[in-house]
Formats: sequence, structure tokens, C-alpha cells
Amino acid sequence: MQPRRSNPERAEATRTALLQAARRLFIEKGYAETSTPEIVVAAQVTRGALYHHFADKRDLFRAVLEREAKAVADEIEKVAAPDKRPREALVAGSLAYLDAMSVPGRTRLLLIDGPAVLGSMGIASIDEAHAARSLSEGLEAVLGPEPNAFSIQAMTTLLSAAFDRAALAIEAGADPAEFKAAMICLVERVVASA
Repeated sequence: MQPRRSNPERAEATRTALLQAARRLFIEKGYAETSTPEIVVAAQVTRGALYHHFADKRDLFRAVLEREAKAVADEIEKVAAPDKRPREALVAGSLAYLDAMSVPGRTRLLLIDGPAVLGSMGIASIDEAHAARSLSEGLEAVLGPEPNAFSIQAMTTLLSAAFDRAALAIEAGADPAEFKAAMICLVERVVASA
């Protein structure tokens, strides 16, 4: 006989089932073609359970993206450990971003469907809390808070765009090694004066 789970444990299990089912369906079918009835069937929960945890399909989608973005940031932070020199950590984090984005479906969720559904400001707020935050912190650790030629914020935005384009190219079949080398070259040139 299995031990009884507490209400918070059951709620977390339901939420996790919804997020996992939704992620799978959003990747397979895309956001627009995925219905909430399909999600609840795949998660083996009731429609009421869905709306208990999430306001609507868009809210569930945002939660899926938050989880994906957090997973990317966790991978970056794992390799950009505090015991590394800042420049070394920045390079390691750069490679970790591209590796983390190679998880099947992640590029579609974060870089294609995410901006289409949540808009550029919605997806930017998720990115700023996760991968862009890590990049900004890494740049500041190498360059200091106020570099002479540009702001950390501006460079973070530009490098983030380059990283995203590299992830999209790799997803489309480009050689990952080639894009990783190019990104490291770009990052190294940005921090060359430090």
C-alpha cells in the first residue's frame, strides 16, 4: 500500500503532469493547434484541475516556457561556477547555452512559439530572468559594471540575439561546432579589452 500524499504533494503532481503533457503537445503540434482538452487527457487530470493551476492555455504555455528558460539558466550556471575566472565562466556559459538549447523542442518553444504567443516583451521578461540574466552577470564580472564603449544591457541584448540565432541555425541542421566556435570568437572579441 502506497503512503498517502499530502494536498500540496498532490497539487504539485497535478501541476507537473499538466506542464509535461502541455510541453509535449506544444512541441508536437504547436501552441495554436494544441487544445486544453487534449492537454488534460494527456495529463490524466480534469479540466477543473487545469483551471485550478492555470488561468488559461496561454498561462500554462508561459509556465512551460518559464521551466524551459530556468533549465537553460541552470545549465549555464552549473558550468559557470564561481570557482572559475570570470572570462572562463563566460565562455563556459556560452557553450552551455547552445548545448541546453539543443534539448528537443526547446528552440521551438523559446525562440519561435514563445515570441509569437507572448510577444517580444513577454518572452524578453522570461529571458531577462534566466539566460539573459546569466549573460549580463557574466559580462559584468569580466568588464565591470560600466564599460567605456557600451552598456552591459545593450551588449547583453545583442549577444542574446546572436546566441538565439545560433541556436536556431543549429536546430535547422547547421554544424554545432562551427556555431560554437563563432560564438566563442564573438564573446572573446567583446571582452578582449578587459
